[in-house]
Amino acid sequence: MQPPNAGLYIHIPFCLKKCAYCDFYSVADLSLGEAFLDAVIHEMQLLGSLPLAIDTIYLGGGTPSVLPPRSIESLIAKTVSQFDIHSNAEITIEVNPGTIDRECLIAYQRAGINRINIGVQSFSDTALDFLGRIHTSVEAETAIVQARQVGFDNLGLDLIFGLPDQNMQGWQQDLEKAVGFTPEHLSCYTLTYEKGTPLEKRIARGRVCPLDDDRVADLFKTTQNVLAQNSYEQYEIANYARLDRGCRSINTEKSYRSRHNQKYWTGAPYIGLGPSAHSFVEPERRWNVADIHTYLARLEQGVLPIQSSEALTDEQRLTETLYLELRTLEGINIPRLEEKYHLDFHARYGNTVNDLLQQELLELTETRCVLTRKGMRFLDGIAAMLLGQ
Repeated sequence: MQPPNAGLYIHIPFCLKKCAYCDFYSVADLSLGEAFLDAVIHEMQLLGSLPLAIDTIYLGGGTPSVLPPRSIESLIAKTVSQFDIHSNAEITIEVNPGTIDRECLIAYQRAGINRINIGVQSFSDTALDFLGRIHTSVEAETAIVQARQVGFDNLGLDLIFGLPDQNMQGWQQDLEKAVGFTPEHLSCYTLTYEKGTPLEKRIARGRVCPLDDDRVADLFKTTQNVLAQNSYEQYEIANYARLDRGCRSINTEKSYRSRHNQKYWTGAPYIGLGPSAHSFVEPERRWNVADIHTYLARLEQGVLPIQSSEALTDEQRLTETLYLELRTLEGINIPRLEEKYHLDFHARYGNTVNDLLQQELLELTETRCVLTRKGMRFLDGIAAMLLGQ
């Protein structure tokens, strides 16, 4: 019997500077880089032989590209030697345009990385300064061009919209600039004000006024329209994959959807390494300590750096399944949901679903319950209505 496919996420917790909006765990002390690499390799060894086949590897952070290219090469090599890795595994690295050059990109390819995700966020220097990014728009454009020149043919760009005082013209310019580079993947995230971040503190002091919800919704609608017109499929609320002409990516041999991120939305197993990283193998979820010093100390003692774990109840798993599947283009798989959780979908959710159908927020087939493009703008409210049943 073949082991199930799983994703492997490695959290590299280093940044030159914390962005104003970011609440992911990171530190600026790059002198800990070598100790971290030794520790994460030790974590792999302590996990031992997993009863899983790894078909995606994702280096995230933090900013993985602040580590020397040779460190990334060594990390990938150790990972491949330690685990059962598919020969056609998707291997992604997140990079900041201000921390890479042509030689870095060549080294990533040499290491076996076949997908690169560039954190552009905006092509406006004013917006980049507001967000606290360390790179400029010119550096972002240079990074994209160089990634293509060295041969990356699976390239993703991250953009952020909904900044205070952002207007439609400025956002359209960002989208058009991004599309002009024909990336295989685009992630377009709404700016959020996470508790404890510098940006959230500026709001509390009255120094920043968030964009109102109606204007954010208009920007989201524009994102959908512009990217659809340029042959990008919105396969998840914030994620768009370029389509081959005349084909839907899900039905083509070459799909540009993020195979790794789809694991989070479909309940597939994934293993997380590094400080603050999460793992999920149904029904258990666990997460590592979110402190680099504690992480290093635990592994030096030969102990896995697990902070805590929980076994999800059927009701918790149902809640997560409904919310996460609603985020996707394929929506809720009704027969699978009914079989797995021993329920009658229409008996439990029928009244709410009918109301949402009349508002043109949902579409319903015999096997699927899917958000419309309009409904995607109101995911949280729709999910709350369903989960309130």
